[in-house]
Amino acid sequence: MKAMKIGDKGFFYHSVNEKRIVGIVEVVKEHYPDFTDESGRFGMVDVKAVMPVKTPVTLADIKAEPRLQDMALVRQSRLSVTPVAPAEWKIICSMAGVKP
Repeated sequence: MKAMKIGDKGFFYHSVNEKRIVGIVEVVKEHYPDFTDESGRFGMVDVKAVMPVKTPVTLADIKAEPRLQDMALVRQSRLSVTPVAPAEWKIICSMAGVKP
């Protein structure tokens, strides 16, 4: 999250039960400390909703796509925030029915 900049786009991913991408968000405030974390280890960014995707993309859909096998979400699916390479972004946008 520390690398995120204002204007960066991301996928909104339901990570608990559904495990699927349901929307696109945009960073509106860069990394800052999580005020609820007394240890000072954790931080956050603020995002705003840009739009829902037309077709939710499940983790199973992503894992089934050979071009996404090296994606951080596939390799480290326990992380709540992972980077998305430009080529991965285009593939997922296509799967989701939205323009990159």
